[in-house]
Amino acid sequence: MHGEYKTPGGKLVRVDLEVRDDVLRDIVVSGDFFLYPEEALADITGSLDGLPVALSDDEIATRVAAAIPAGTEWLGSSPRALAIAVGRALRLEPEAGS
Repeated sequence: MHGEYKTPGGKLVRVDLEVRDDVLRDIVVSGDFFLYPEEALADITGSLDGLPVALSDDEIATRVAAAIPAGTEWLGSSPRALAIAVGRALRLEPEAGS
């Protein structure tokens, strides 16, 4: 599944993920945002792994925010923007023939 969200500042955050047993798995977060240190992306991605698909965007954003290490700079995106991208991926209708 794939979801994207373009922030009001114009930066794109995208997420690719699988759903197994009603939880998020195999998550890849990318986009044209800036993250320092870059290693914080593993913490952000890890915060999504295993989350129930039934969580709201606000609940997902809260989990992501809590996982970001102190001192991390995330420019051009946010936990909320990532949560919206996840929500869009989950609500995406499969293409015909898929």
